[in-house]
Amino acid sequence: MGVAFCVALRDEASRLVEMLKEQGFDVASVCCKCGAADKASLGVPEEYKTRGKQVFEAACNPILQAEMLNRAGAQVNIIVGLCIGHDMLFTKNSKAPVTILIVKDRLLGHNPIKGLKR
Repeated sequence: MGVAFCVALRDEASRLVEMLKEQGFDVASVCCKCGAADKASLGVPEEYKTRGKQVFEAACNPILQAEMLNRAGAQVNIIVGLCIGHDMLFTKNSKAPVTILIVKDRLLGHNPIKGLKR
């Protein structure tokens, strides 16, 4: 199994990986910041960086996440909190079927259905 996770949900992803291993699964996991490409080197203006100007900030790389889990031979991949859009890129590039366990939604505590309730 593969687990593609957002760095902001690394604790949750770690617990998931432990649970899957306890159940006898071979698990490979990969963080969204894999590859460590600086946003500035990709042309992202300094004002769009979240950690501040002139500070190294790794960009997310969902395509590389998928490729790494493809190389690991994952037969099923689980998404844990990838950003909207990044989840689509990951899914498109994954050779294995993909399911989403946690949708990233900081405003509503990773429970986006709350936004649809009145």
